[in-house]
Amino acid sequence: MNIKSLQLFIHLCESKSFAKTAAAMHVSPSALSRQVQKLEEETSQQLFLRDNRSVDLTSQGKKLVPVALKILGEWQQYQSHLKGAEDELKGEIRLFCSVTASYSHLPELISDFRLQHPFIEFKLSTGDPAQAIDKILADEADIAISAKSEQMPSKIAFETISEIPLSVIAPVGVSSFAEELQKERPNWSVIPFILPEAGTARDRANAWLKQMKIKPKIYAQTSGHEAIVSMVALGCGVGIAPDVVINNSPVREKINRLKVLPIKPFELGVCCTKNQLENPLVKAFWKVAESKYITL
Repeated sequence: MNIKSLQLFIHLCESKSFAKTAAAMHVSPSALSRQVQKLEEETSQQLFLRDNRSVDLTSQGKKLVPVALKILGEWQQYQSHLKGAEDELKGEIRLFCSVTASYSHLPELISDFRLQHPFIEFKLSTGDPAQAIDKILADEADIAISAKSEQMPSKIAFETISEIPLSVIAPVGVSSFAEELQKERPNWSVIPFILPEAGTARDRANAWLKQMKIKPKIYAQTSGHEAIVSMVALGCGVGIAPDVVINNSPVREKINRLKVLPIKPFELGVCCTKNQLENPLVKAFWKVAESKYITL
């Protein structure tokens, strides 16, 4: 059992993807698979359940996690002692993102970052992604994960980490407007819409509605994308939401994506004030974000 195999094991636990871990840790998928097999042989336990799409820990794999983290932590402390702990970055980064981003994109970023900078801690707060830029400008967060606005303030630095498509979604099964949606040319003006209250997703929704020449009958405007998917699943209306939110929603089986004119996707990235890039902690996180987008 070596340090490298434990590092790969911990990263795979968080990414739940052989492809993502292989790319992030700069090994081939076959080499990663061999390391996992070797670790399973050494522990005489099956550590992961694998299928074509995802990877999940077994009960024995979950028991290994705290052991692996302890070993890696002690190894990092030993290395720091050899190099001189005073050379290691220490401190706290205040980070803001949506609930969905906190488990769709953030874990992979933090996992890579922790391997390089084990002594930096994060103070995470979550909320409406439309508030991200304001949080940064008000100095309520050092870094935020946010959609790139068409009119980004000049003080803000932005680094793309992913491209996010959006979909128009409707409830599965019976609803007051289900029959209308089945028509070749639905009368969209009688169908209730649930839209983001603000932010880039709302801008994209407005542009799509204009392109479709729809004057929407707005049922609700929400400050969180997760609520849109839930309200659509309950049959309240048709919604427009980012695919990453839809895919991670616990009610995703209760909604359908409508085959309509595509909506322009938006760029998701990390942002901070340009002055913050002089902060060594923020600068270190920025480098990790830059490397993640290169590997996409």
